[in-house]
Amino acid sequence: MDWNTMLSYHWGAMMPEFVILGTAMALSILDLFWPKHFNRRKLAWLALTGIILAFFSLISLFSFETVSILSDTFRLDSFAKAFKLILLLGAGLIILLAESYEPKEGLKEHRGEFYYLFLAALLGAMIMTSSGDLITLFVGLELLSLSSYILSGIRKQNTKSNEAAMKYVINGGISTAITLFGMSYLYGVTGSVNLGEMSRTMAGMTDGQLLYITGLAFFMVFIGLSFKIAATPFHMWAPDVYEGAPTPVTAFLSVISKTAGFVILLRIFLSLFLTAPGDTLGAFDFFEKNSGYIALVSAVTMIVGNVIALRQQNLKRLFAYSSIAHAGYLLVAVTTLGGGYFLMDTVWFYLLAYTLMNIGAFAIIQVLSIRSGSEDISILAGLGKKSPYLAIAFTVFILSLAGIPGTAGFIGKLNIFLGAFITEPGHYVLAGIMIAATIVSYVYYFGLLVQVFFRPDHSGKLIKVRSGLSIVIMVCIGGTILFGLAPNLAFDFLHNHFGDFKDFISSE
Repeated sequence: MDWNTMLSYHWGAMMPEFVILGTAMALSILDLFWPKHFNRRKLAWLALTGIILAFFSLISLFSFETVSILSDTFRLDSFAKAFKLILLLGAGLIILLAESYEPKEGLKEHRGEFYYLFLAALLGAMIMTSSGDLITLFVGLELLSLSSYILSGIRKQNTKSNEAAMKYVINGGISTAITLFGMSYLYGVTGSVNLGEMSRTMAGMTDGQLLYITGLAFFMVFIGLSFKIAATPFHMWAPDVYEGAPTPVTAFLSVISKTAGFVILLRIFLSLFLTAPGDTLGAFDFFEKNSGYIALVSAVTMIVGNVIALRQQNLKRLFAYSSIAHAGYLLVAVTTLGGGYFLMDTVWFYLLAYTLMNIGAFAIIQVLSIRSGSEDISILAGLGKKSPYLAIAFTVFILSLAGIPGTAGFIGKLNIFLGAFITEPGHYVLAGIMIAATIVSYVYYFGLLVQVFFRPDHSGKLIKVRSGLSIVIMVCIGGTILFGLAPNLAFDFLHNHFGDFKDFISSE
C-alpha cells in the first residue's frame, strides 16, 4: 500500500478507536515508569478521560455518511455508531467501579495493568462493531477475549480468581476454535472474507452441497458464539468466572463482553445467513428454515438460567445465572431476525437498559461485599434501614431486571415479546416460555428485596460510598427510570441519528 493510498483514507472514522488506543498506550507507559509507591488508583481518571473523549469523538461522527476504509474491513455505519455508544457508556461506568474497588487482599500492585487491559478489551469490542470483514471481526474478538482472560485472574493471590481465569481460558479457547472453524467454511463456500461480497455470493447460492456446508458453518459459528454470550448449554464457565473475577471485571463481562458477543452475532447472521437461500429451490430463506434451532437454545437458556438461579446463595453466581437468562431473552429477538430491522431497535434498547441496571446493581454489591468481606446474599440484610438510598437504588435495579412496569427493563422485554408476535409465523411458544421464565425470575429477584427490607443487619458497620460509586449509582438509576417512563427518548434518538440501519449490509 503506497503513501498516497494511506492518506486517501478517511481516518477520522476511526477517531474513537485511536483515542482509546492512545489512552491505553499512555497508561501502560505511565504504569511502567512511575515509582512503585505511586498510587495507581489515580490512573482511573486518565482512563475515564480517554473514554469520555472517545464518546464525544463518536458523537461528532453522527453526521457522517457510511464510511468504509481499508478495503471495507472497517465500516463506520449506523450499526457501529449505535452500539459503540453502549460500549463507551458501560466502559465509563465500570472504570468508576474499578476506581473504588479495594478488595481485602489488595490490588495495588496490578491496578495499573487493570486499566490498560480494560481499554484493550474495549478497543476489541469497538473494532468488532465496525468490522466489515471476518478477519477484522476475529482480531477484535481475540483482543477482547485475551484481555478478558487476564482481567478475570488479575488477583493473583486469590485462588477463586485463578480458577476463574483457568476455566475462562479453556472454555474461551474451545469457543474460539469452533467459531474459527465455522468461519473457515464460510470462506470456503464464498471465496471471500469480506462480509459484503460473501453476502452477495450466498444470496445466489443454489448448489445443494454448498448449502449443506453453509448449514455446518452456521451451527459452528452459532455454537462458538454461544460460549461468548453464555447461552445454554455452553454457559458452564460463567458462574465460576463471575464469582472469581473482581467485581468490576464481573460487571464488564456481564455488560461489555455480552454486548460485544451479540454485536458479532448480528454482524455475521444479518450480513450472511439472512440473505442465503434455505434450499436449492429458493422456496425458503436460510433463517426461515433454521431459526428453530436458535429458538431452542433461547428457550433452554431462559429456563436453565432462571431455574438454577433459584438455588444460588452467592450474589455474583446468582447474577451470573441472571445474565444467562437475559442472554436467552436477547436470543428471542435474534430468532425473529426475519421480521425486519425492528430487531435493531429491540436489541439496542435492551442492551442499553441491561447496561444501566446491571452495572448499578454490581456497584451496590461491590460496596456491600467490600464492607463485609463476603459476597453471600446475606450481605443485603438490613440495607433498607442502614442505607435507604442504596436500598431504593438496588430495588429499582432489581425491579428493572425482573421486568416490572415503570423501568427500562420492562420496556426492553416488552419489545422482545411483541417482536416474537409480529413475525410470520409468530413464535408463540417461545413468547410463552419467555413469560414463564420471567415469572420464575421474580422468586429470586424478590428474594433479594426480602433481604434488603425484612432481614436485620447484625454487622453494625457503617456503609461508606465513594464518590465514583455514587456517580455510577445515580447515572444508572436515572437512566433506568427515565427510559422506563419515557422510552421514546431513546427510540427517537436512535431513529433520528441512525434511521432504520439500511446501511448495515450495504457494501457501498
